[in-house]
Amino acid sequence: MSKETKYIFVTGGVLSSLGKGIAAASIATLLKNVGYKVSMLKADPYINVDPGTMSPLEHGEVFVTDDGAETDLDLGHYERFLDEDLSQDNNFTTGKVYSSVIERERRGDYLGKTIQVIPHIVGDIVDRIKKAGEGNDILIVEIGGTVGDIEGLPFLEAIRALRSEVGKSNGMFIHLTLVPYIKVAGELKTKPTQHSVGELRRIGISPDMIICRTEMPLNRELKDKIAASCGIERNAVIESPDMQSIYQVPLSFLNQNILEPIAQNLNLKNPKPNMQNWDNLVKRVIAPSTEVNLAFVGKYIDLKESYKSLTESIIHAGANLDTKVNIQWCDSEKIDSNNVAETLKDCDAILVAGGFGPRGVSGKIEAIKFARENKIPYLGICLGMQLSMIEFAKNVLKLEDANSIEFDENCKNPIIYLIDSFIDANGNKQLRTHTSPLGGTMRLGGYECDLLKGSLLAKIYNNANKIKERHRHRYEANPKYRAEFEKAGLIVSGESDGLIEAVEIKDHPFFLGVQFHPEFTSRLTKPNPAILGFIKAGIEYKNAR
Repeated sequence: MSKETKYIFVTGGVLSSLGKGIAAASIATLLKNVGYKVSMLKADPYINVDPGTMSPLEHGEVFVTDDGAETDLDLGHYERFLDEDLSQDNNFTTGKVYSSVIERERRGDYLGKTIQVIPHIVGDIVDRIKKAGEGNDILIVEIGGTVGDIEGLPFLEAIRALRSEVGKSNGMFIHLTLVPYIKVAGELKTKPTQHSVGELRRIGISPDMIICRTEMPLNRELKDKIAASCGIERNAVIESPDMQSIYQVPLSFLNQNILEPIAQNLNLKNPKPNMQNWDNLVKRVIAPSTEVNLAFVGKYIDLKESYKSLTESIIHAGANLDTKVNIQWCDSEKIDSNNVAETLKDCDAILVAGGFGPRGVSGKIEAIKFARENKIPYLGICLGMQLSMIEFAKNVLKLEDANSIEFDENCKNPIIYLIDSFIDANGNKQLRTHTSPLGGTMRLGGYECDLLKGSLLAKIYNNANKIKERHRHRYEANPKYRAEFEKAGLIVSGESDGLIEAVEIKDHPFFLGVQFHPEFTSRLTKPNPAILGFIKAGIEYKNAR
């Protein structure tokens, strides 16, 4: 394999949300299973420095890497498909590029020169792409947005310049576009694709491959028309139809011999990936032998992209247990003591997800109480763990005004309090935190967690003594109440540098709250143990009833 990194640049046309990230991750998966060392990069043209301060309603989930970067949700897809840990070097934005260039200009690094989009902004983008490619045989670069967007021009100029620098045998352009089906005419239309390719050509990029998002299969005649009108080889027109599962996409691409034109462009030798294990898991995703009902209690249920990593981790666990997990979406704002039993009566497991702010909290607490009292398998993630402690404090310990200072700064019993308070009180400066301009201190990225021997948490992690999981939160469980909790049956089963990382109830079949986000490390071929153990407990509960 070549020591020189080869680049595959993936752009999108016509409109957004066509699935560039899935297409790019699918190609990466195939190449990795050939034996190449593959990595991925997402370049986002928006001016935000990162998605950390963006609303989930605006941009979907914020994915967190092991080194603590808040990134685009596509990085989650990359990690789940590749089964590789990525870093802050694998995602950057216009905001990050301009911030860096302006900072260097203020320091005088440019020796008084006029700073311009070309060469300085474009040069910074090229440098970031090269850095992400170091040590890899192939780097797949996804350019966010749609060709024709004004904010994307510097990124397209950067990949055009980099391809010229490395040469055609080391750089390839793949353009993903829409081939819409016009129902009244009964026809698939190629004109949007032709216009999109025309936009690319105007800035000096001619695609080597076109991936067509379509609701209907493309016949040979239509594919040949696209090839001829867009100036590419006939075997380089690949269709990407709607599918039951995103994990079918690599197999669909493989069946269309997508690696043949890629190998021809990049001078790769006869790539034949081994996708047998992947194929077996996908079959279990599509046609599992059993099913289980999961109540997913959250406040962003109208925008499920907000929980993308979590819903995907549930699919991973289900596939590995040969089980379809039917997610029952429960709006926590609509749950109260009067309807909680009716809302959750058919569920085999209850999940309370993470989140920020007081909206929907009372409904989540009612769901937690229902799970605890009725011995239904429960998993609380981040805020879900914190609320399980608050619920226990209120209803078991009978602590008056038990709450989180996130919701009531003056509560008498602050079960949950700010990270800052913990650092100041204990002098612990080892936490990797990030203070945002909004004034909040976040605990971000991967941290080691010591497990209590013999605990449920230790058992589901194969009796490990120590694990490492990722975090994204700014409030911590208050250790002041630990002795009271444990005396009443809520034990601390995971901790990190004195911080409470996990709690569980001893006389419950499966009641687990974790401060970390297990979904961020789950992959189709390697489901996270906490999610897997939870779904397994749901299956056992269903069988017992």
